[in-house]
Amino acid sequence: MSGTAFSIHFVPLVPVPLLITLAALALVLLVASVFRARHLVLWRSFAVAAFLLVLANPSLLEEERKGVSDVALVIADQSPSQSFGERTTVSEETLNAVTNQLQSIENLDVRMARVPQNSSGLAEETFIFETVQNKMADVPPSRRAGVIVISDGQIHDVPDVIDGQNDRYGPVHVLLSGDKDEKDRQVKITKAPAYGLVGDQVEISFQIADTDNIRQASGTAYIRWGANQERSVSVPKGEDYTIRLPIENAGQNIYEIEVAPVDGELTLANNKMAVVVNGVRDRLKVLLVSGQPHNGGRTWRDMLTADPGVDLVHFTILREPDKLDRTPQRELALIAFPFRELFDIKLYDFDLIIFDRYQLNRIMPTYYFSNIARYVREGGALLVSSGPSFANEFSIYNTELKDILPGKPAGPVTEAAFKPSLTTIGLNHPVTMDFQAMAQNWGSWLRQVSVIPTGGDVVMNGLNNQPLMILNRVGKGRVAQIASDQIWLWSRGYEGGGPQRELLRRTAHWLMKEPELDENGLDATLTRDEIVIRRRSLDSNEMSVDISLPNGETQTISLSRDGDVGWLTGRLPADQTGIFTISDGTQDHYIIAGALNTPEMTGVITTDELVKDFTKNTGGSVRWLSDNGTPDIRSLPRGRKYSGMGWIGLQKNNDYNVVGVKDRPFLPAWLSLLLLMAFSVWMWWREGKTA
Repeated sequence: MSGTAFSIHFVPLVPVPLLITLAALALVLLVASVFRARHLVLWRSFAVAAFLLVLANPSLLEEERKGVSDVALVIADQSPSQSFGERTTVSEETLNAVTNQLQSIENLDVRMARVPQNSSGLAEETFIFETVQNKMADVPPSRRAGVIVISDGQIHDVPDVIDGQNDRYGPVHVLLSGDKDEKDRQVKITKAPAYGLVGDQVEISFQIADTDNIRQASGTAYIRWGANQERSVSVPKGEDYTIRLPIENAGQNIYEIEVAPVDGELTLANNKMAVVVNGVRDRLKVLLVSGQPHNGGRTWRDMLTADPGVDLVHFTILREPDKLDRTPQRELALIAFPFRELFDIKLYDFDLIIFDRYQLNRIMPTYYFSNIARYVREGGALLVSSGPSFANEFSIYNTELKDILPGKPAGPVTEAAFKPSLTTIGLNHPVTMDFQAMAQNWGSWLRQVSVIPTGGDVVMNGLNNQPLMILNRVGKGRVAQIASDQIWLWSRGYEGGGPQRELLRRTAHWLMKEPELDENGLDATLTRDEIVIRRRSLDSNEMSVDISLPNGETQTISLSRDGDVGWLTGRLPADQTGIFTISDGTQDHYIIAGALNTPEMTGVITTDELVKDFTKNTGGSVRWLSDNGTPDIRSLPRGRKYSGMGWIGLQKNNDYNVVGVKDRPFLPAWLSLLLLMAFSVWMWWREGKTA
């Protein structure tokens, strides 16, 4: 749109201050002449005005103008809450309809933006007006036609209502993509500690929050943790409910709290929450029972007492009841072995039991070994370092422990030098895999008990590739067996020694069920836009896991080896906010994508409450698309009403750019001066005649 406009402006022939001074002086003289020649004041005023007008030099300004387009901005909200129900479909259909209408309006430049741009599904809040300001920053207010936002109304950066917002944005219209009577139930965590002691319990408080149109006084909550442990409780709506749950292991303890859905619920994504509590061990309680004294006995004691996190109870059986010697009874400092207290009353107080070269005798009743076997099956840990007696009739294998020990005696003890080596499984097992690079430099051991594996994983071989170290799971507990009593040679540096302390430390941590040393461990990490799933496997090259997504759907992901030793790996896009539950059939792992107690997940119901005051202040409106669909769009001059029944309006500014200017004086300067002189002569003649 182009055109020409005319205007009058002044280009004074003298400086403006001088012109003002002359005008003031003339006014004083005219006022004075009123008292002397009142009948001449009118004509003198004409003469003064003509004189000042000539000095002001009026000119005609001709501008050649070229119209510029107004700018309208369309924002499509694609935050996580927009994926609920039919909002995505409704929003896309509305976006197409709006852009088609806007393109048919003359002199209108249409801009479009999606918020957030990456549509990752992990946004914690919806920032619409931050994008509006960025997109309109290069547009002057005189060209802003308005803003149309397609959203569910859950916008978390709505500006405060102040005067002048129409000039800043133009009319702002929000088209709501959801329904008016949506239902939603969600669980909210109100109290949860970050840390707790292993073996203790932790208090977690939560509540069920329903929308007003859900007419239920309570709901059922399911609390899950550990290895398929679950508890269900009835929780009054809107009230805090506190539950005590056990901390079973060091590191992450994840508790999943899920509330039963209601019919017609908008989304299940916020029905489930996860609480992560880091388990911290107070002190590791170890019972070390040494049998026949030997050079390595002190090695065990020194290693365990050197760790400040270990409480050690150590008993060594030095004298049997029927042993005869010449030591006077009054000079014996030995105490009776407290079998009942250790292996019955306080057995479950210990985290780990170690038998070092222990053999059967007439001191410890054999029925206590059944207590130890039961202790292991119920979650305890046992480490056996086998000496020569393991291969004879005094072997502890001849007790109830034979059902849990992974190695069976298979012949005589071999007295010969050999270097321990890692097996194929040992190269992939988390307890021993880190020793691969140094294994060829290990020092020798000098004795080994022949055993036949009856279960578990052989991670180290000894003489003639016979099993040397076996790790086994028994019920809920774990057992480690070393078929030699010579590991102490490494601590003494024999032939260069070896990683005795680190090997036993890692073995003890595996027995304590440390997640990072679990040979069947299921792990997952969240990167910027995907979840990397890893599952340890000692023999399989591929497997699959089932994944429950935050929206309630389930996917199956295949895992395969990709060069990460001991791990099978798979990947899943992290395109939703909430809890991903990963299961391999025997264990579950949870990944929390994004923060859960965020405005984006706690406010999922379509609403006009957050935006209605602001839009009204700009001259815009809020429309429910579920009522009448996409409204008609009109372009209206400034100052008009911008919404009505079935339609919304944009501001028509009629702005322009000046592309050319011509300045034309009304009269040439010489002609103005000539006319002024003629008028002055005429005035002089008239005053003289009148006088």
